[in-house]
Amino acid sequence: MAKLSRQEVEYIAELAKLTLSDEEKQQFREQLSAILEYAAILQQVDTTGIPPTASAIPLKNVMRPDEAGLSLSNEEALFNAPDAQDGCFRVKAVLDDTP
Repeated sequence: MAKLSRQEVEYIAELAKLTLSDEEKQQFREQLSAILEYAAILQQVDTTGIPPTASAIPLKNVMRPDEAGLSLSNEEALFNAPDAQDGCFRVKAVLDDTP
């Protein structure tokens, strides 16, 4: 496959709204051309008999069952709280504008 032209790289950069220096244009010309050459090689792979798939590995749920278990008592949870009131954490209001 032929290398991308400078004009094609400039067009791609414009689509991406990128401002590129001359050195960057040359660098991206080489890199994008290499990517397209590799894609062309992959196009030659025989995939007949291989069904389309969204994932190459089987999916499985890794979440554990939601079961009740031991937890802290209210007193233990509030033991180191800087401020507590009526069995709850007490915090400064988020929308309060006073310092």
